[in-house]
Amino acid sequence: MNNSGMLLSLQNLVRTVNGSHEEKRIIDNLSFEFDRGQIYTIMGPSGAGKSSLLRLINRLDEPSSGEIIFDHKHQNEYEPTELRRRIGFLFQVPHLFPTTVYDNILFAGNTISEDEASVLLDWVHLDSSKLHEPVINFSVGEQQRVAIARLLAHKPEIILLDEPTAALDPARTGAIEQLIVELSKELNLTVLMVTHSPNQAKRMNGNSIIMVDGRIVESGNSNELIANPQSEGGRKFIAGEMQ
Repeated sequence: MNNSGMLLSLQNLVRTVNGSHEEKRIIDNLSFEFDRGQIYTIMGPSGAGKSSLLRLINRLDEPSSGEIIFDHKHQNEYEPTELRRRIGFLFQVPHLFPTTVYDNILFAGNTISEDEASVLLDWVHLDSSKLHEPVINFSVGEQQRVAIARLLAHKPEIILLDEPTAALDPARTGAIEQLIVELSKELNLTVLMVTHSPNQAKRMNGNSIIMVDGRIVESGNSNELIANPQSEGGRKFIAGEMQ
């Protein structure tokens, strides 16, 4: 496995859905390349297509046209279960079973030992003494860490995060942001993270994409892009004129 270089390529991607009167393009001829081990925050107003893009990459939805190339192979060449192990998806609200932490991790693979599960908890900064505690006793922030640990059990190369801190208070938001940055560096993970917040994108200290109407209108280093957007759509979004 290469430790750097292009890992995911989106080529002329289109996704159309049936609207009330006509078909609507929610992803419109979108092309982009993502490098291994990098963090990408995906910003834009509501309805820009951010979450729809993540769903296409994880094959929860299928593109109407265009190609998605992952690790030099067309997306359709992978079995969906294999693809979703290698490209993990974390939703805004953690979806956990109302059982113990260990039971939830075992869902990723029933051969995972308690020692291996404890290592996963260490990665997400949860004490291994919580391994057999019910997750319903945990805060939302702790539950999100369990969901990340379960995701990491698959040893993914890409993780897709759809506003993972939207339900958290500022302190827990900062802790999850720091955790994601650490994991990307330590595990050479490519991170694609949807956010409405330019400030959050700056804190992630990586690359940013701004989407408007299913298109990428601007991309680049997060701090530079947010400080000096070059496109009209980028300027309006950063200025808070597009929600």
